[in-house]
This record gives sequence, C-alpha cells and structure tokens, in this order.
Amino acid sequence: MKYLLMALSLALLFSAGCREKEKTEKKAIAKIHDQYLYLSDLQRVVPDNKSKQDSTIIAKNYIQDWIKKQLLLDKAEENLDPKSKDIQEQIENYRASLLIYKYQQQLIDQKLDTMVSHQEIQSYYEQNTSNFVLDKNLAKVLYIKLAENSPNMEKVRQWYTSNDQEDMAKLKDYCYQYAEKFDDFNNKWIEFRGLIKNIPYPYEDKQPKRFFRNRKFLRVKDNENSVYHFIRINDYKLKGSTAPLDYVEDRIKSIIINKRKHQLLEKLENDIYNEALNHNEFVIY
Repeated sequence: MKYLLMALSLALLFSAGCREKEKTEKKAIAKIHDQYLYLSDLQRVVPDNKSKQDSTIIAKNYIQDWIKKQLLLDKAEENLDPKSKDIQEQIENYRASLLIYKYQQQLIDQKLDTMVSHQEIQSYYEQNTSNFVLDKNLAKVLYIKLAENSPNMEKVRQWYTSNDQEDMAKLKDYCYQYAEKFDDFNNKWIEFRGLIKNIPYPYEDKQPKRFFRNRKFLRVKDNENSVYHFIRINDYKLKGSTAPLDYVEDRIKSIIINKRKHQLLEKLENDIYNEALNHNEFVIY
C-alpha cells in the first residue's frame, strides 16, 4: 500500500481522536465514542495497485462511511426500545440461513450435473409445448444497410433475392466491403419489430400473417439518411403460435438444470433427516 499513508494524512483530518492508539499498539485512524477504526481495516479496502489520488479517495470515503454508520448505530441504540433492539433471534436465523445456503451451494458445485442432451431438451419441449407460446412475431432474416451511392447496387438487388449459393457468397463479399450494416440471421430467430422499427417502413402487427406471406423481400429507401435497407425474410413464426425449439432451447436447459437442483437439495434434506432418525439424533415430544 505505497500510497496508503499519504492517503491517510488527508483522512486523519476528519477526526480529532485519530492519532490515538490502543495498548496493543494498533494504529487508530478514527474514533467514535469508544469505537475505533484501525489502519488494518483500511488495508483491506485500499488495493495496492491504486494511484495516490484513487487511494486517497477510497480511504476518505471509507472513513466517512464508517463514521456515519457508527453515528447511526449509536442513535439506534439510544432511541429504540429494548424489544426493538432484541435482534438476537433474527441474527441467529440469518446466520442459519446463510450457512445452509453456503453448504447447499457447495453441494451444487460438487454434484450437480449441468450437462443436458439435445434429446432431453426436445423431450421436455414436446411434453410442454403449451408453455412455449410466442408473445411476439419472430423471423429469420438477411438484413443489409447500404449507402445509396454504393457501387453495383443493381447486383445487390439481384443477389439478395437469389437462392443460388454462389450469388449469396458474392453478396457477403460485397457487404463486407461496402455495407454499413450486414446481419445474416438465417440461423437465429429475432423479434421482427425490433428490426423493422429502425427502418422507415409502415409495418404494423395488426395483420402479420398477411405481411409475412406477401413480403418476403423488402427494399426501403431512407431519403433522410441517404441509405437503402434490404431485408430478406427466410422464415417466420407468428405471435400466439408455439415457439420453435431452437428459440427456447436455452430456456428449457435452464428449467431442466433448476429441476435437477431442486431434486438434489430435496434429496440432501431427506438423507440428512433419515440418517439422524436412524441414529436417534433427535426427539419429537
């Protein structure tokens, strides 16, 4: 902590009793009534790799926060009635909950199987399709944004509507050179409204089925920004229909892992209970 002592020279101004020491020779840097803040406390919060300025700020803020906390604690002690100050039961409950949680997390880290096969995901999906209803319109699209003065624009119009792999390869090479934006969402479902809202096109969700059925290719000129937007809609799923498996795959994986976690913790509780029962470790009166 090469800058710590220098930081403390500023921090010490905040308390008249900051130069006092305990008999144990600890370095006290602040005092509130009979409570002390020591140099060793600051050493835990001021990293060694901080600059002099940063160390000074961290030290000052920590000392001020400590003083405020102690003053609030003193006021609470003075003004709360004995019943309100009797928080031992709450402390014990919190300690018990925290220890149990830490033990459970340790067990989960050691024993929880987080590998989920595609077969498991598909089986869960097929058995719970009613839980995966879309609340938005999805699409798989090809999206290109080009300045209106880009070269060979007529080729782009040809390529982005073509099903020929060679044409698509040419389109990608071209877009990597000239496109302001080029996104190929052919393997990923996106919310269509999130894409179209940034384009000057009068899209509405009122009749999405008609829109998607009749608008596979969109070419929109943005006169204000002097650009063209090209959209090719390769597939779509409508709001209210069953979500495609690849769209909810990660969600299903999390559900399966959480279910395993619950089963693991439930087994832990039952095993501990039964072991204690078999060894007569508790009595119910």
